[in-house]
Amino acid sequence: MRVTPCQAALAGAIGLNLLLFYCAWRGPGGSPPPCRPPRGVPGVTVILRDFEDFENDLAGTARSFASLPVPVLVAAETAPYPPVPLPAGVGFFPLRPVAEHPPPLAHPELHVRTRHVALVPDGTRAVPGLLERMRDALEESAGTTRLVAAPVGSVPLRCLELRLEPREWTARYGPAAPGLCRALEGPAVLLLRTRDLFALPFPLTRPVPTALFIQATLRGWGLRVLPATFPAARRPPVSPHGRWKSENLAENRRRRLMRELGVKREVLADGRERWYGCGKETPRCFGTVHARTPQYLLAGRWTPPCCLRALRETARHVTETLEAAGVRYWLEGGSLLGAARLGDIIPWDYDVDLGIYREDVAKCRWLAAVAAGGEPVEDAEGFLWEKAAEGDFYRVHYSRSNRLHVDLWPFYPRGGVMTKDTWLGHPQDVEFPENFLRPRVPMVFAGFTAMAPNNARAFLELKFGPGAIENPEYPNPAVKRLGQD
Repeated sequence: MRVTPCQAALAGAIGLNLLLFYCAWRGPGGSPPPCRPPRGVPGVTVILRDFEDFENDLAGTARSFASLPVPVLVAAETAPYPPVPLPAGVGFFPLRPVAEHPPPLAHPELHVRTRHVALVPDGTRAVPGLLERMRDALEESAGTTRLVAAPVGSVPLRCLELRLEPREWTARYGPAAPGLCRALEGPAVLLLRTRDLFALPFPLTRPVPTALFIQATLRGWGLRVLPATFPAARRPPVSPHGRWKSENLAENRRRRLMRELGVKREVLADGRERWYGCGKETPRCFGTVHARTPQYLLAGRWTPPCCLRALRETARHVTETLEAAGVRYWLEGGSLLGAARLGDIIPWDYDVDLGIYREDVAKCRWLAAVAAGGEPVEDAEGFLWEKAAEGDFYRVHYSRSNRLHVDLWPFYPRGGVMTKDTWLGHPQDVEFPENFLRPRVPMVFAGFTAMAPNNARAFLELKFGPGAIENPEYPNPAVKRLGQD
């Protein structure tokens, strides 16, 4: 077939565009000549990330490290304001994409060409040769070591063990045994390979040290600390307003980071706890539950610890209220199962179930008010009592905002058998002899003592089948089984 000049020109234009597209997107390696300079050249790139827009030492820190033969980059969501006069040769890249700029400006890995990168805190001063010593220490380290740290200033670094429990949404810190340093307390320069840093899902999220330690621990990376120290700049005291702003920003950043990393509780080395999940003023941490299988179970996690804490608090409040009013109640279903197995809520459960005698409803002012008016009622402690939309039973929510709840199932005796008017098809949703409640007995549950059937094992095996206590299982094994974790 004869090709016309127009067809040849069109084919050439298409080929040129494809070539340009390939050059724009090709990665490192490949046959020469490359479309852009290859990454991974020897050396260390310094990244300045942890600084405040106000009362910072960014110019001094940048100037100090720019005096070394290393590239220096400043990373921030937007350019510092008030503007900071950066030394010549110090680059800046924004981490927040801007509509009118091309995408590569939002990808810091495109700006780093060296094999190693150092994350330097604000106010650090350079020491000739120390970055190279850190790099050599990293390359000479055996095993899983992927991070090298050197302290900044006179504050000694404290090595910590870091244990992550993703299924429980928890990070635990403690004193580190020799060779088990996973996190640090105190300012430090952190050095690692560039490819390792930018292989992390959150490479430059602040606070950078915490983000790196958690992500490194999840991957089994080791941390080595060098005894050599970087000097810290002499800086005027931070103003009270600046301290207040800094503390608030740090708290917000840490909360944002923990949300991104899936951590809802930190247990500190001194035993204190930090919580990042839901509370009375927020919605609960998970949405509507389908097929009795919360979304977090499908993601390989158990009930967030903040939710378990709220359920315990709600259960204690409800049982105390019922007892004070003379309402006969007992632990039901999965809650009784948790009490029998653990003395607590089952770690993957998302509500608490209590049975009550229907004839006692009028004894409790909150239940009576709901039954009479049909509208939710908030008690003096902020718990919300309401009639369930699904049928003839009641719910007590942790708060108006947070819908973690205790279900109250009204049973009544008929011919010696306890029955009720609403059946939802759960495996444990069956009638049972009233003899199990004559008498009711105390049982440890969720940090307090609740009332329970007098033969918990027989009661549970009637509802769940033989071996229910010894053979834990998720609420709907057809959707998700415990062994799949």
